[in-house]
Parts: sequence; C-alpha cells; structure tokens
Amino acid sequence: MGWHPSYRLIGSSPAHKVVHSMLFFVVSKHYKQNIAHLYLNIFPYAPTRSLLASEKTKITFWLSTYPRDIFGGRFVRGVLRYLSNRKEFTRSGSIPHDVAAALKTLWYLYEANKMEPHLLYSEFYSKEISESVDLLEEYLKWSHAKYDKDLNTLVSFCQVPFILSPQAKSKILQVEAEMIKNQVVQASILQHLSGNLFAFPFLVLRVRRDHLIQDTLVQLNVERIDYLKPLKVIFEGEEGIDQGGVTKEFFQLLCRELFNVDYGMFTYEEETRNFWFNPNSMESEETFELVGIILGLGIYNNVILDVHLPLVVYKKVLNIKPLLHDLNDLQPQLGKSLQQLLDYEGDVEETFSLTFQITYDYFGEMKTYDLQPGGGNVPVTNENREKYTELYVKYLLEDSIKDQFQSFNKGFQQVCGHHALQLFHYEELELLICGLPHFDFDALEKVTVYQGGYTKDTGVVKWFWELVKDMPLEEKKALLFFTTGNDRAPVGGLGCLPFIIQRNGGETDRLPTAHTCFNVLLLPEYNSKNKLENRLKLAISNSIGFGLQ
Repeated sequence: MGWHPSYRLIGSSPAHKVVHSMLFFVVSKHYKQNIAHLYLNIFPYAPTRSLLASEKTKITFWLSTYPRDIFGGRFVRGVLRYLSNRKEFTRSGSIPHDVAAALKTLWYLYEANKMEPHLLYSEFYSKEISESVDLLEEYLKWSHAKYDKDLNTLVSFCQVPFILSPQAKSKILQVEAEMIKNQVVQASILQHLSGNLFAFPFLVLRVRRDHLIQDTLVQLNVERIDYLKPLKVIFEGEEGIDQGGVTKEFFQLLCRELFNVDYGMFTYEEETRNFWFNPNSMESEETFELVGIILGLGIYNNVILDVHLPLVVYKKVLNIKPLLHDLNDLQPQLGKSLQQLLDYEGDVEETFSLTFQITYDYFGEMKTYDLQPGGGNVPVTNENREKYTELYVKYLLEDSIKDQFQSFNKGFQQVCGHHALQLFHYEELELLICGLPHFDFDALEKVTVYQGGYTKDTGVVKWFWELVKDMPLEEKKALLFFTTGNDRAPVGGLGCLPFIIQRNGGETDRLPTAHTCFNVLLLPEYNSKNKLENRLKLAISNSIGFGLQ
C-alpha cells in the first residue's frame, strides 16, 4: 500500500505529524507492533497545544476517504483493541497520556465517520471502559472540571461519549437524576421546616382513570422545580400504594390516550407505524408541552414508555437539523421520491412538472403552501432541485409543526435538559425512552432469582419457561407488562432486568399475581403444566388495573 493521495491536503502544519503517524501505521507491515508508537506519538504536542479548526477538518476529511476495511479494521478496531489491553488504567482515577492520545485519535475517527459513514455508531463502543469505570466519578469529573470541547485536556470519558454503551449512559443519567432528586427533596424539607406548609418532597399526582389527561394537565401546571421531585401517582378510588407499579401503569395509560389519533394531537403513519405531530391540531400549546413533560418524567423516573415516534424527533430534541434521509422513518415513499428527483439524469422540469408549491389536506380541504415567495410560479429544474428538496423537507419536518414541536420540546427540556442528556446519540435517546422492542427471554431466564422454596429445577418453574418460549410475541409482551408494568425491555436487554419468581402456595385455582414495582411474579405451585398455562394466560389477559396486584 502506498501513500494515500489526500496526504498532500495536509501541508506542513502541526497536523502533518498526526497524518505522518497514521500513514506510518497504515503502510507498515507490522502495524500491530507499531500500534503503541502510533498512539504515543500521534499527539506529541497534547495537551498543551491544539490544532487549528481548519487542520482538524483536513484530518477528519483525510481519514474519511479511506476504504471501510482499513478505516474500521485497522483504525477504529485497532484503537479499541489498544484501549482494551490497557483497561487496568480505568481503576487509577486518571487518564494516562497514551490512553488520552488513543481516545483523541478515536475522536477524529468518529468525526470522520460522520462525514463518510463507514461504521455504525455502536461500533465505537468500548465494552471494557463502559463496564469497568466508576460512572459516578466520571460524571462528577465531567460536570465539575473546566474542560474544553476540543479535547485539549481529557479528564473524563464523558468527554468522548461515543465509547460509552447505552447502558453506561443510562446509568450516568440515573446517577444525575438521583443527585438532583436528593437536592430538591432536601430543599423542600428545609422549606417545610421553615414554615412553608406547601413544600412537599414529592410530586404527587392524584388522577381519575376516566379523566387522565385533564387531571394530569391541571396538576402539572406547577413550578418547574416540582418536576424534579420523586414522582408518586394515586388513582382516585384505588388502594394501590405507589412503589413504582402504579407510576408505570399511569404512564402506560396516559401515553395511550395522548397518542390516540381521535384526540387529534398526532397523526398515525400506517407505512411506518409511527406517530407524528398533527400540524392541524386544535389542542393548546400546554397539551403538547404536557407530552414533552411526560416523556421527560419517564426518563427521569426510569420508566419505559410505549411511544412510537420517528427518530427525527429525537434528533430535533438534541438540536440536530433534519435531513432528507430522516423522512425514511416517517414517510419512506415520499423520501424515496425526493431522492429519485435528485438522482434523475434527464430534464427534471419537463419530466416532473413541479413548482415550489405543495398541497396538503386541511380537514378534507386541499390547500397549497409556497416553499418560497411566489413558489407556484417557480418551476423545479435540474439547477434548483436540491433547493426544492431541502425546502420540502424543512417544511414537513420543521415549519409545518413548529409550534407543536417547540411546546413539546419545552416540556421535555424542563425535566431532562440537564448535563447527562448531552451524552446520548439520538438513537440511544429513543432506546432510553422506549426500551428495546425485541426480547431475549433466554437472557431473562439466566438472571431470574427464585424465592419461597423455588429453584430453577422446580417442576412448575421448568413448565413456566417452556410455556414462555412457545408464546407468540403479543403474549410475551403481555406477560412482560403483567410482571413489570412495561411491555418493552430496558436498555441493555432483558438480561439487565431484575426478575423474581416467588412461590405463592401450593396447588390452587388462584391466578398468578405480580408486584410490578419489584418485578416479582407470585406463582402458585400448580400440579400440571396445562393448569399453569390456563391460569397464567388468564392472568396476563386481565392485567390492566390493580385488581390483581
């Protein structure tokens, strides 16, 4: 392999040393032996000297031009292997010079991958770092230290969040949430002791099942600080004490109502099975703000929500501008049509006969919208089709739902707009809110704890797992909801879910019950597999409400 042609783009600058080290690594026949040399010398001037922005751009562009096998196999995986072999440093409390250089190299590769996607973002995760570092310490160093975003001084792995797994980031966010809750609770107690009788340490919501949205909206019309208190939910007329399970059901029922198309706040896209903000909604800004608050409270209180929004919503929450490919998760056929328009090699104006004007349905009446002033008189041509596509996407994903999204985002940021949110990639944010849509019950079986005399070899326990594995998807989801209050797996999968099966008496006609607050299934010791199947399926089919709890 010879010198890469883009080498000349760098010129004679501090960046030249970086490129020379990288090229030395690539062309060497013994690159594995030289990997330490690469990382120890790639930033010989760090941390006191930084590259100019233009030099950084040149480096990332140069790296992005490499073939995928070299970029991923030699560069990215090479750095990750090096970090894996040096994992003992994670217990030292500081980042050694060579490790800092390796992390900075990985940062350049990550930025290059955004220019020219060679790898999935998940291929930058370091399992060893994610599982071995003290996440609380890393968060504290990150949030308190004065560091710069250009990575001239590395003090915490949170500065290079792409190496942290979603599970690690989720733990950091929960660490932050618990710290904030403790501060708010202590402040409320002090206010109460000082004579403010209305200063309560919890955010308590008393709601009626048949007036969920109205009751929630009224009671969340409180000071922003109250959102940060631990949440307790009470269903009027019910005896369930909220130790987590009532809150889970509250979120489940409220999301179901808010995203009901009959309510008019969201439209449903059959093509992708996703919901989208209704640009013609008659609901108030406060109601859309409520949806954002609910999503934020779900994250803040570690509750998985049953919401189906396209990824572009999470990009917008993280202040990332939507692009054409973001339509694929909302209206893929339209996205494909616009891409075909861009790729068409003939005469666009003659073939497509488009103008800078689009039509839309407004309660059964077709209306028009000019993508630019006088757009109905401006034909789409080969020269301006990129502008047309850009404006079309901007209208659909931004302008047409501007008020609705701004209110939604305002509510979300009020609850979750803290430090830890910056760590997440938008796909990880979706995972954090919605959980995993697929289930590995083998992993759940491996981590299950048995109590009350049961073991993994007890007959009824063996029958239970045999039945679970034979269940169709919908029944598995119903079982998960019955036992945990959610029908999706948490970040990290079902293998990260604390799950308990407890003996609840001997042979009986009683149904199995559950403590959803603690993920406990109370299972009688039935005398046959058929009876277990009958009793279990009857229980999970009637799992809404707390009559069985």
